[in-house]
Amino acid sequence: MVEGAGSSIGSSHHKIDPARGPRVIAYPAMLDVPRELVREVARLLRAERRSRGTRKGSRALTCWFQALLGLAWFRSRGEIALVGAGFGVSRATAYRYRDEVIDVLAAQAPDLHEALQEVAQQGWSHVVLDGKLIRTDRCAETTESVKGETINAWYSGKHRAPGGNIQAVIRPDGIPIFVSDAAPGHQHDLTLAGRRRHRGAELGRRPPRPAHPGRLRLRRHRPGHQDADQAARRRA
Repeated sequence: MVEGAGSSIGSSHHKIDPARGPRVIAYPAMLDVPRELVREVARLLRAERRSRGTRKGSRALTCWFQALLGLAWFRSRGEIALVGAGFGVSRATAYRYRDEVIDVLAAQAPDLHEALQEVAQQGWSHVVLDGKLIRTDRCAETTESVKGETINAWYSGKHRAPGGNIQAVIRPDGIPIFVSDAAPGHQHDLTLAGRRRHRGAELGRRPPRPAHPGRLRLRRHRPGHQDADQAARRRA
């Protein structure tokens, strides 16, 4: 049973059934998120259900409670089965509802061109490109390497572990403006960055160019390197 900030949302039909066993105990909790955020996520879910043609009353949770389930998991990152149990749904349903919340939120994110245009309008001279390998379980998918050999598509030789390669574009003050979809871990950061082919981008060891009006320079992140703009702000 979960309670939202300023309101009780754990109605009786969402309480855990005591017949499940003595180890399953319901308890009240508070979700420290603004009510406006829950309302906005519920609105996105409602629009998604409408686009799918979902019949009214055919889902285990309303859009409001599904939004609460997703936000409760975001805040706690706990066991999804336990989060779902607090809303009276099974593990499989909890996973599906959480993923739907993630999907409708991700659909609101700007694409790369929109993100770069926004930071250019904000007056930033450049942005920082950085990559991260998100560790995963080993996958069976294979691919062909540049040498023509069959390799594990999601295994990173650099990190010696399986995972997905995520590329992020970050403002000089450290705020991310764009995060890419996960790519197979065998692909190198510069390979993924080069595929985007942004006009005026500076990658790797290219010599610096003067900033062009309305054009952003894309700098490669170097560990331990302090950005000039950020250093100037700290001195100020």
